[in-house]
Amino acid sequence: MPALLAPAPTVNGRHPAVPANPVTPVTPVTAAAETGAARATRYVMAGLRLALGWIFLWAFLDKLFGLGHETTTKAAWINGGKPTQGFLKFGTEGPFAEFYQGIAGAGWTNWLFMIGLAGIGVALITGVGVRAAAVAGGLLLVLMWTAVLPPANNPFLDDHLVYAGVLAALALTNAGDTLGLGRRWARTALVRRHGFLR
Repeated sequence: MPALLAPAPTVNGRHPAVPANPVTPVTPVTAAAETGAARATRYVMAGLRLALGWIFLWAFLDKLFGLGHETTTKAAWINGGKPTQGFLKFGTEGPFAEFYQGIAGAGWTNWLFMIGLAGIGVALITGVGVRAAAVAGGLLLVLMWTAVLPPANNPFLDDHLVYAGVLAALALTNAGDTLGLGRRWARTALVRRHGFLR
């Protein structure tokens, strides 16, 4: 047989030019540069997060201390006032009004409402636990929406539902990472184990 047609020599059944475990070269992955629009979006979402956080936190502080904006000093929670009494007793209407009027001013209702306002507000402002705050805030806002059905200026839609949608967007975009402590919070062992706390 001519040399050109002779089979290539093998070692242990393999051609010596082919390594036993060929290694595929790995191309390093680099983070894509952030566009101007993406950066602007991050800051807009952070601004919305801070604004909504202040809305919740202000409601808590006003009802707690009676700062005179919506709650008088006499009606403040620290002075024996009932934070849920006024709205649930006199501001509710529609198919669920009787239910809400029945729980207006109850101790457990006041505590849940005030803890919710404070927790949601602090979480949004700090950027810590934005996902949990978005769920709790969304639930609270939808409940408040059901307390005034139908809304005054629209057959079904009002600002409560819009705010709930904004909260969902904040959670989905990790809005706590910009102008907040979200990234640092996400690196904790607790959040790595339980991602919903992000």
